[in-house]
Amino acid sequence: MVVQGLEGCIGRECLMACVAFRVDASVEIGTGHVMRCLTLATALREHHAVRCYFLCRELPGHLIARIEAEGFEVLRLAAPSAAETSHSGQDADETAHAAWLGVDWSQDARESADLLAPLEPDWLVLDHYALDARWEAAVLPSGVRLLVIDDLADREHIADLLLDQNLGRLAEDYADLVPASCRLMIGPDYALLRPEFAEWRRPSLERRDSQPGLSQLLISLGGVDKDNVTAEVLGVLRDAELPGACRITVVMGATAPWIEAVKRVAETLEQPTEVVTNVSDMARRMAEADLAIGAAGSTSWERCCLGLPTLMLVLAENQRDIAANLEFRGASMTLDRGALKDNMIDAISEIKNIQRLSSLSVCARELTGGLGASRIARELTQAS
Repeated sequence: MVVQGLEGCIGRECLMACVAFRVDASVEIGTGHVMRCLTLATALREHHAVRCYFLCRELPGHLIARIEAEGFEVLRLAAPSAAETSHSGQDADETAHAAWLGVDWSQDARESADLLAPLEPDWLVLDHYALDARWEAAVLPSGVRLLVIDDLADREHIADLLLDQNLGRLAEDYADLVPASCRLMIGPDYALLRPEFAEWRRPSLERRDSQPGLSQLLISLGGVDKDNVTAEVLGVLRDAELPGACRITVVMGATAPWIEAVKRVAETLEQPTEVVTNVSDMARRMAEADLAIGAAGSTSWERCCLGLPTLMLVLAENQRDIAANLEFRGASMTLDRGALKDNMIDAISEIKNIQRLSSLSVCARELTGGLGASRIARELTQAS
């Protein structure tokens, strides 16, 4: 197999280190894994002159065009056939999220190894719930180090470094899952946030402290929202007693399947409501918002960095612990999807109290300062 555009790394004659990322996005997976890997890749490229490449499968809802638009080369793994998709994840020894891969892990390993070999990377970064130590052992070339980005602590890895950015996670959770030599980077201080979040942190916190109130509501339920929960939330807001001057902004991913349906619901609200997609200024929008309604995924740490109070929804099983720990720390309020209308109306009534709103902000901002990407980038380059 000939791979174009890899001359800078072949033969290790370049001065720049080389890092490869194996990560996917899809309707099932969502966009968060790719977005946090893009954040790390950008930090490596801009501050450490590192060449970064992405290995991604062409699953429905992939973000390959977005990665390429950010200036990174993507080595494509072919979309799975119907037969491969139907078989994926059926074996008893597969990971809990094996079906997300679209093919059997061993096939993915063979295809990934073929693409990885010409790169001769210094590091491989793996961010994929469907893959574990078996895949890593089959793919990892001799002498190449491995960073695993995980949130679940539910499978073995042969990592040199492991990042789990979630609140409430303990190093002990990985005690039997990684080698004794693996360095663990645990907690929101390592959250992979784009640099603009750290840049907007100070003005965001200063505004909240000097001008508390509820006049701008931000709704963002992930890049895909495959179940159209956003429309449910907007429907509830029609009956909620929001302040008269309140404005609503809905942010959705460009690949979200329900964009037009959400726009139709937005038109029925009394409050001025805009629906925007594929935004490039999320940090500014969060900094200017007084309250968010969001999912308990990786954007939780963006909101915390900016001290943005949040009414949180659990949209996937792996988000449940994140939501529980954030609520326990006083940084958010979790909404029950089974009783969404009553729960949300009660929560909005509660946070009209400025002291309650301010308390959520203070607790959230204490969890992360938004510098995780630079910390991880330094770890990779100093160890190279």
